[in-house]
Amino acid sequence: MPYYVYILASQPRGTLYIGVTGDLIKRVYEHKQDVVPGFTKTYGIHTLVYFEETENVESAIRREKRLKKWSRDWKINAVERDNPHWQDLYQNLLK
Repeated sequence: MPYYVYILASQPRGTLYIGVTGDLIKRVYEHKQDVVPGFTKTYGIHTLVYFEETENVESAIRREKRLKKWSRDWKINAVERDNPHWQDLYQNLLK
């Protein structure tokens, strides 16, 4: 079963959040709707700007931990490499 590592942003180059999920569409929807209290709700972080698919939960968690250790500049560069205009990728998942 695939798992995903994802990055949400409050705005281009804004506050970032990195997470892991087995259901990317559902999880991003929950962030967008502020269903769960926490960091993303508090700071208005709702835009899916980056994600990677992994083979299983273990590899997703390892990748998440690596990304969280990266400097902010590295994270921004990773987003801008694949999504230079910081577009919300969520709508593309629904197609």
